[in-house]
Amino acid sequence: KLTDESGNIIQLRGVSTHGISWFPDYVNYDAFATLRDDWGANVVRIAMYPEEYNGYLSDGDKAALRQIIDNGVNYATQLGMYVIIDWHAHTMHTKEATMFFTNMAKKYGKYPNVIYEIYNEPIEDKWDSLKVYGKTIITAIRQYDPDNIILMGCPHWDQDIDIVATSPIEGVSNVMYTVHFYAATHKEYLRNKMKVA
Repeated sequence: KLTDESGNIIQLRGVSTHGISWFPDYVNYDAFATLRDDWGANVVRIAMYPEEYNGYLSDGDKAALRQIIDNGVNYATQLGMYVIIDWHAHTMHTKEATMFFTNMAKKYGKYPNVIYEIYNEPIEDKWDSLKVYGKTIITAIRQYDPDNIILMGCPHWDQDIDIVATSPIEGVSNVMYTVHFYAATHKEYLRNKMKVA
C-alpha cells in the first residue's frame, strides 16, 4: 500500500506529460494547477525519453532537459502535488540511468513529494537482468534519498507483474512495481496476472 507520512493509505491520480524534449511547453505552473484544480489530479509524471529523437541519450540538450524537470518538480511542489521523474526507456542503460538518478536524488532527496520511475517499460529484458539493473539504480538513489518511493517497470511492456511478484528485488524498501493496463486491448489475461501478484 502507498501511504502518506502518517500511515494513511493514499491513491495517486494524475497524468503524464509526453516526451519533454518534444513538448516542453506543457511543463508549466498553469497546466499543473489546472490538472489539480479542474481534474482532481494529485500527481504529475514528467516523462523524459532518453532514447528517441533529441532525447537525453540521443543528442538532446541534457542541461535543458534537467531544467524542464527542475521546473516541473518546483511547480508540483508549490501546488502541493506529487511528481514522478520518469526515465521513459524501453531498453536498459544502466550506467547512464545510474548517473542520472544519482543527480536527481542529490537534488531532490529532501523533497517528500518526489517519486523516481527508474525504468518505464522494459520490452525484451528478462526479469533476472532487470533485478540487477534495479538494485544498481536503487542503491545509487538511496545514497542521497533514503525513503522516497521508487517505481520499477516489469518485463514485456510492463505487464509481467506475476513474475516480478514471485521474485522481487531483495534488500530494498519503498519500491513499487508498475503495470501498464490499456483498457482497449488489455483484458482478462492481464487482470489475471495482477490477481496472481
